[in-house]
Amino acid sequence: QVQVVEFGGGLVQAGGSLRLSCAASGSIFSINIMAWYRQVPGKQRELVAAVTSGGTTNYADSVKGRFTISRDNAKNTVYLQMNRLKPDDTAVYYCNAVNTYGGFFWGQGTQVTVSS
Repeated sequence: QVQVVEFGGGLVQAGGSLRLSCAASGSIFSINIMAWYRQVPGKQRELVAAVTSGGTTNYADSVKGRFTISRDNAKNTVYLQMNRLKPDDTAVYYCNAVNTYGGFFWGQGTQVTVSS
């Protein structure tokens, strides 16, 4: 089993920056992919960014050039640096870990609100 906990989030003005952190614990040796998703009421949860254990990254088109995902394997932590935030980025952001057995593990979510 893997447990993930998010930190960060909050209220920021459009154009500002925030950094989210996600700490993993438990069977961390089995984690392959760590990712950030976001969800707004009435819509499906969508992938924002992901990073593999080897450092390969993937981003949603809507955040490319503004968000950066990074991973510190020594600290079992993944970060999401969000720059030039827009009101459309307002959502609950969830950290996700995928292990080598195909198991998905979710954090509790953290609210990000961008005011115009």
